[in-house]
Amino acid sequence: WYQRRVRAFFLLAHAPKEGRQRRQRRQGRKGPQSSKVAGSGGKAKKKKWSKGKVRDKLANLVIFDQATYDKMLKEVVNSKVITPATMSDRLKINGSLARRAIRDLANQGLIRPVSNHSALPIYTRNTKT
Repeated sequence: WYQRRVRAFFLLAHAPKEGRQRRQRRQGRKGPQSSKVAGSGGKAKKKKWSKGKVRDKLANLVIFDQATYDKMLKEVVNSKVITPATMSDRLKINGSLARRAIRDLANQGLIRPVSNHSALPIYTRNTKT
């Protein structure tokens, strides 16, 4: 008799409650959207990640035109620090073209090397001494 009593008590304790069934029936009438809203009580909005800053694509020259070449001979030869990055930025030329132009200017004797490292060659104007 004890086991039957315990089983009956267990079934009564874990039976679905009347109020819960009514609530589920009411939500079912409203549609699936409303049940989602009702179920997500205190959830915060999901964080939206920014896509970062978008840089404009540079349209640098790959081959010298006459105007840019003349500008290089006039301006770059007189500047204090000459690197491929500064040349590329000032003259709007490609990095490989800037490296080649620096090598040519050095061979002509218009600029002289300060540091001849392979990663960042640094040159300066050739001062008359």
